[in-house]
Amino acid sequence: MKERERFSSRLGFILISAGCAIGLGNVWRFPYITGKYGGAAFVLVYLLFLVILGLPVMVVEFSMGRASRKSIARCFKELEPKGTKWHLYGYAAVIGNYLLMMFYTTIGGWMLYYTVKMASGGFRGMNADQVGEAFTGLQARPVTMIFWMLLVCLIGIGICSLGLQKGVERITKWMMAALFVIMGVLCVRSFTLEGAAEGLKFYLVPDFSKMVEAGLGEAIYAALGQAFFTLSIGMGSMVIFGSYIGKDRSLTGEGIHIEVLDTLVALMSGLIIFPACFSFGVDPGQGPGLVFVTLPNIFVQMTGGRLWGTLFFIFLSFAALSTVIAIFENLIGFAMDLWGWSRKKAVVFNLVLIPILSLPCVFGFNIWSGVQPLGAGSTIMDLEDFIISNNLLPLGSCLYLLFITRKCGWGWKNFIAEADAGKGIKFPQKTKFYMAYVLPVIILLIFVVGYWQKFFA
Repeated sequence: MKERERFSSRLGFILISAGCAIGLGNVWRFPYITGKYGGAAFVLVYLLFLVILGLPVMVVEFSMGRASRKSIARCFKELEPKGTKWHLYGYAAVIGNYLLMMFYTTIGGWMLYYTVKMASGGFRGMNADQVGEAFTGLQARPVTMIFWMLLVCLIGIGICSLGLQKGVERITKWMMAALFVIMGVLCVRSFTLEGAAEGLKFYLVPDFSKMVEAGLGEAIYAALGQAFFTLSIGMGSMVIFGSYIGKDRSLTGEGIHIEVLDTLVALMSGLIIFPACFSFGVDPGQGPGLVFVTLPNIFVQMTGGRLWGTLFFIFLSFAALSTVIAIFENLIGFAMDLWGWSRKKAVVFNLVLIPILSLPCVFGFNIWSGVQPLGAGSTIMDLEDFIISNNLLPLGSCLYLLFITRKCGWGWKNFIAEADAGKGIKFPQKTKFYMAYVLPVIILLIFVVGYWQKFFA
């Protein structure tokens, strides 16, 4: 049996796992949801939930991957007691990862398109309405969207085809380093804008009265949901990277490092966006259009805006591509684990399959715009995102927790032994009741409220 690939360094594991967690949720959703629910007060609540909710489930994923040396497609099968059926979730997780790529490649394509358009001066001379029309115009052109979607697929699969160390690890390291450098430069530029101090005050000085004004219960749930979904836990995204590491470091400490990097990107995104919004009199809580309509308008008005706008969309593209590369590595791992394929065969298979599966999302904005699966105004992308975010992530996370805390599953002692193997911070053993009963209830609450908000609110 061929020996499983390994990361060449601890840094590689941390940066790639962080790259998987660092996606557009950090830089797209986090700033506008923070703006909507009162700024710094919301951030504090979010950070609390990140520690008590996100970290434990992440450590579980890493532990299952490292103990089984398999992706999510096979790890339950390796760890479950004989005769049990925990492994059936592995198939749902495989489908979930494919679903994620079916729309994430399209969003990644938007980022690349905006990078090129901004760099080439495509927004020069446009007024606010014209900038808004540029985004709706892009969505109306299926051929253009397919081109950029295909480019994202080629980049992601191409990097994975080079192998774990020479491709995924080496290139992601450089990409993540560049991401942080670009963010640092953009933060400095944003701080120097006239009126930036008001934006920083809104973002960094807690004012819980603003959260109450926005709706305390709604704000707390939003912070809970953001903390959970930002790490993409529940679908096995982290299991694959756990399967590539040795036992020299404990997994709780590694999880903390990854969460710190993930949170740092989200916080720095706010440091870029809020001063700019306040400087130009723009509402920072206005929704996803913030990235594709509002911010390009700001760059058009800003001195040197073409340069700053280009850097901003390069940063967004890197955030999207880091997740794309990580999930593609997952998909390749599935084929290698389930069918014993070579990396080359798995790469070719996914290079053909992913673009085909991504077409419905592209067409949902134009030739299939009449398909509105979640009600008037919804798109095929909304359905794909709903299946993952509101179903597979929370239910999958609950299943992990039951699996590691029940005797009919992997069991608490096995989990603790794996999580604590090696040097570093140990997982608190006295949290079994919390992991077995409290945390599942919190996650199921997210699941139920998500459905309520989607269909009944």
